[in-house]
Amino acid sequence: MMVIRTALGFTGGRLDRADHLRRDEAAMRMARLHPAARFLVLDQLKPLLAPDGDALLWVRRSDAPDGTTVFLGLDDAGAPHFAVDGPAHGLEGVATDARAAGARLPGAEAAIVAQARSLLDWHRRHRFCANCGAPTSMAKAGWSRSCGACGAEHFPRVDPVVIMLAERDGMVLVGRQKGFPPGFYSALAGFVEAGESLEEAVARELWEEAGIRVGGVRYVASQPWPFPSSLMLGAVAHADGFALRLDETEIEAARWADRDEVAAVLRGAGPWSAPPPLAIAHTLLRCFVDG
Repeated sequence: MMVIRTALGFTGGRLDRADHLRRDEAAMRMARLHPAARFLVLDQLKPLLAPDGDALLWVRRSDAPDGTTVFLGLDDAGAPHFAVDGPAHGLEGVATDARAAGARLPGAEAAIVAQARSLLDWHRRHRFCANCGAPTSMAKAGWSRSCGACGAEHFPRVDPVVIMLAERDGMVLVGRQKGFPPGFYSALAGFVEAGESLEEAVARELWEEAGIRVGGVRYVASQPWPFPSSLMLGAVAHADGFALRLDETEIEAARWADRDEVAAVLRGAGPWSAPPPLAIAHTLLRCFVDG
């Protein structure tokens, strides 16, 4: 496994998620009323940042809007922290796109953005039981939903996605989709399918999208990607050859690049542009350059 020398975007959270408190409704009521309790407002899933844009804006319970409220955890001093899905009217903060917020905030606060956005988005999209279709209600301080009709319990889902570089003889494969900005290339990626390992998903996606066979899949690192609830699983695989056969419905163009070219791209001086440091694709490219 490669050694990651830089922090991955949306990781590094320091809140104690305190699972033992989630089932205790009395404890959660007390936590909401605690004088040190703080609430992060997400207006249309955009977290509020302080006016200078360099920190999350935490508000007291009295200033938080009405809306779906989930328990995030306890800080080092034991103060409860929550996230609220509601309007930011009257608050000093600036509702900021979560990607932009993740790029600007320190790692621990960016991780809170990922946690809060994924969880609140899940509640928005799972108000009815997948088993019987009846309305569900929030439970366990926001970490599950219960169906009063059939008794089913539903938990926030996480969708595994493999994102990978194929490498051969000091070269790596990057590609672009039609919706990418001009000149933008990234690592190839795809969802892990049912009954499939990470390694099998990497091999299948590279075959389907680029027409190359690979072996020797190496796991690198993972990253939450809260759009809405993916877990990006970074990997590198050894390609059997350089010849490509692109699935043009998925990949508009692809190219092999050596270390000097990728290093130049990461400096902003190459023939194409790469994902920003927030994205794990950037980390994979950096690991390749670092050898």
